[in-house]
Amino acid sequence: MRNSAQAVNRIHCITIPTPFAVGDVNVYLVESEKLTLVDAGVKTEEAYEQFKTQLGELGYQVEDIDQVIITHHHPDHVGLLDMLPEHLPVYGHRFNKPWLRLEPDFLEYHDEFYNSLFINLGLDESFLKLAERLKDPLAYMCKRQLTYELKENDNVPGLPGWTVLETPGHAQSHIALYHEGEGLLIGGDVLIKHISSNPLFEPPMEGDKRPKTLLQYNHSLRKIKDLDLSIVFSGHGENIDDVSSLITERLHKQEKRAELVLEMLKEKPMTALEVCKQLFPQIYKREIALTLSETLGQLDFLEEEDYIKVENDQTPWIFYAKGEK
Repeated sequence: MRNSAQAVNRIHCITIPTPFAVGDVNVYLVESEKLTLVDAGVKTEEAYEQFKTQLGELGYQVEDIDQVIITHHHPDHVGLLDMLPEHLPVYGHRFNKPWLRLEPDFLEYHDEFYNSLFINLGLDESFLKLAERLKDPLAYMCKRQLTYELKENDNVPGLPGWTVLETPGHAQSHIALYHEGEGLLIGGDVLIKHISSNPLFEPPMEGDKRPKTLLQYNHSLRKIKDLDLSIVFSGHGENIDDVSSLITERLHKQEKRAELVLEMLKEKPMTALEVCKQLFPQIYKREIALTLSETLGQLDFLEEEDYIKVENDQTPWIFYAKGEK
């Protein structure tokens, strides 16, 4: 593997606290043609003070930053944009736009999508109230414009040698920054060492088909696995240097969970919520959105592989194993 010490020394990790269960988030300051901040942290005073302190320890002030690139739209990665100078250009995937602005029309669309989906997945009135908490994290979001769009294979302005990889799954807006010459990836949440990234269901950003996020995420993982990488700089936790083996392990765990879901459906047809309760009997009530995202992802995977069928012309949807109906 190549020696990437020189490039690594130009990438500085700033670790910022968040109010979320995932814990601290990593943002990165990259010294290059332009002093570039990759991701911005969550919008709290504590986060901003920590950011300024650690930036100062690197010899910089907020005013020294030339541009910001965001890996995806989740609040722990973009909220602090509201506290950065308004003139700073913000780069990211085009799907960030509605999330950054949170216009009333988009919020209405957001609510309609989730209400309809949750009813189809089998949630009753009590669970729908829990689902309303989905918008709670948006309190830590920014209200900011995306200045420039980035897409697959774009060169990153101000960062010679870096290109854009589209890596959806955890978020529809997700990108990673790849330096082929040094084997480096600034990966956001596409790969985290100590936990698996959750492929979260989201409203479709184009057309009317629901994104099948686990299928997207698996594709993104395989895409990264095929690269010659020395280090992945992750959005949470430690750097990752055993990229291929970690991805192999994660994909294997997903396959084992899908096998478990298939065995459940061989016993009897079920709604997604019924599957979710069996998969996550202890935590589904307090983490209904996360556990349902994972469950629906496994069901999408099994349907894609032609192991199961779904009756989606009724409410709620019923999933059953092929040959078991």
